Amino acid sequence: MADPDYLTKRQENVAVESAPSNTDDVSDQSFVEPTPELKKSFFKKTDLWLVGFYSFVYIFRVLDSSNYANAAIINLENGTNIRQQLGFNASQWAWTQSMFSYSYMVFEPTNTIMLKVLRPSRWMFLIIFFWGVCASCTSAVQGFKGMMCLRFALGMAEAGFYPSVLFHMAFWYKPSEMPQRIAIFYSVGQVAGAVSGLLAYAIGYMDGLGGLPGWRWLFLLEGLPAIMLSFVALWKLPNYPETAKILNEEERKYATTRLVKTAPQGKKGNWDYKSLLVLVKDPTFYTFSVFWICHGIGGFGVGVALPTVVYDLGFTTTAYTQLMNMPPYVAACVFLNIIGYLLHKKILRPWTTAVGIEVTIMVCYVILFTVSNPTVRYIVLIVAISCAGSAYPVIWPERIRALEGTVAAGIGIGWTNAMAQFSGIVGPHVYSSVFGPSYRVSYGICMSFLVVGVCMILTSWYLVRRKDQKRSLEFDGQ
Repeated sequence: MADPDYLTKRQENVAVESAPSNTDDVSDQSFVEPTPELKKSFFKKTDLWLVGFYSFVYIFRVLDSSNYANAAIINLENGTNIRQQLGFNASQWAWTQSMFSYSYMVFEPTNTIMLKVLRPSRWMFLIIFFWGVCASCTSAVQGFKGMMCLRFALGMAEAGFYPSVLFHMAFWYKPSEMPQRIAIFYSVGQVAGAVSGLLAYAIGYMDGLGGLPGWRWLFLLEGLPAIMLSFVALWKLPNYPETAKILNEEERKYATTRLVKTAPQGKKGNWDYKSLLVLVKDPTFYTFSVFWICHGIGGFGVGVALPTVVYDLGFTTTAYTQLMNMPPYVAACVFLNIIGYLLHKKILRPWTTAVGIEVTIMVCYVILFTVSNPTVRYIVLIVAISCAGSAYPVIWPERIRALEGTVAAGIGIGWTNAMAQFSGIVGPHVYSSVFGPSYRVSYGICMSFLVVGVCMILTSWYLVRRKDQKRSLEFDGQ
């Protein structure tokens, strides 16, 4: 059996021997032997922006999308919540939720490659600014048509962020360096899910202030931070290792000689379109896609309707429901960082961990299907949400490692993540209030998707391992 770690080391050695072919303005093309001080300085600067800044922005990305679910129950007892004021029936509400994911799924693959077309700093400015404007404008919506249009526009803007972050990381980090960084980045988004409940709880007390209901204040205020952060991205975000002003000359030389030849490159005009043909012929393109769909619906689906599901448990008011939405996401953040650390230390392996996560979610659904005690059901929901938020970050490094070339990486990352948006498309319908308060039908549907998802993990594992073995033989033959 080919060892992926062995293959990574061999690929890195090959990259060093032929490097650097991906530089723009570095005059000395020789390999830089990194000292501990050099590596520490490089990663400190890189992590500050590609992990720290992106994680901070991700908080507001999640707030802008997840608070729509919280708006369904904010000030419900006062008769001033969004569904009552705009006259949405259950079907219309589900469609306004899922419309976000339709545009997200359509624009995600192309939006990701735009990061290379316009440069990361410019592209991030555009999408962060645009989604901030759309989020704030939601506060002025007067009916179903207007909400559908704004939700579509918000999804179109936000579609470029998450996969573009992963694509941007691929220009800077080796696959072996990404699991813990993706875990940190993604876990911050889970915290944002908790913050959204706290924010909705607090803003609920602004109901009637200035003649506006609480839900309008919620949308108006949540978009403003994104607008401000967009200008930080434009002026400060580093683009590629070859041209990054945050690095000194020695750090740039080191950065441009450390990645494998198949990694995406920031070199101007470097468009390897032939890699697209390799991408669509690769069976992992389809197995990973199916897994992302199945986990999106089966795992993430409950998260789309979490506020309503928690409220339907029947032991809390709508105001306290906002607060009770926090523990599942806090638990997800803690769990994900623990998993990321264990993966980084190679105590756990990504494939077996992913299978274990899916099986745990299925066990949670069995309990939710059979147990009626509200406290037990709430605890199980916490476990299910924690696991659901951890599956994608565990597998992402393996998905990225299987991609070769700049164009293939951009399209592949965007396409794969777009498949996750079926959670937003199908989730609101699967967890429609017509199935409440038990949601047994919903849990049964999700379990069937997770079974297929486990099969796709195992199939992808086999295919990636076979590819690793082939590469190992090729290296041994050189």
